[in-house]
Amino acid sequence: MKLRLNRKNTIGLIFFLAFVISTSLIFQFEERFTTENWKSNHTTRYKMVDDLIESQLLIGKTSEEVIEILGHPSTTRYKKSELFVYNIGKEPSFFEAQPDRLVVIFVDNKVDLVSLAVE
Repeated sequence: MKLRLNRKNTIGLIFFLAFVISTSLIFQFEERFTTENWKSNHTTRYKMVDDLIESQLLIGKTSEEVIEILGHPSTTRYKKSELFVYNIGKEPSFFEAQPDRLVVIFVDNKVDLVSLAVE
């Protein structure tokens, strides 16, 4: 029995395989967040930051709990809401990449938003 695919099926199969391969490569090279790695590898935090944001680990935590998980921030600001800023290092790039920072915003002493910001 010989399997023949028409042109539409062949194109669909190619796109499906490309999607599966690209998804697995992204998952392969992204590091999972751990407190130990975050505190010890300041220059490679950019590898863990996506996992940290997507997991929403910090949402609802107090500033003391965030310091326990991430360590002391690089910068803090106080206005209507408290703001912690953490340096995450520079991601390798062919072009001059600007360093990103992880921003943790508190409202009523609880984490309300965790986001990336460019310097």
